[in-house]
Amino acid sequence: MSRRGNCYDNAPMESFWGSLTNELVHHHSYGSRFEAEVSIREYINIFYNRQRSHTRLGNLSPAAFA
Repeated sequence: MSRRGNCYDNAPMESFWGSLTNELVHHHSYGSRFEAEVSIREYINIFYNRQRSHTRLGNLSPAAFA
C-alpha cells in the first residue's frame, strides 16, 4: 500500500498503466465494456506477463528469463 505523501510508492503501477494505454488502449476501438475487458485481460495475461520485454529482467521477456 502506498504511503501518504510518497509518490515513488505508486511508480510501478503508473508504469503499468502507461504501458497498457500506449500499447493497447489507444490502438483499439471497443464496441462494449465487455470487449474492452477481454482485450485488456488478454494483454495482461498473454502479452505483458509472458512476452513483453521488461527492463528489470535485462530486456528479456519473463518466458525467456525463466
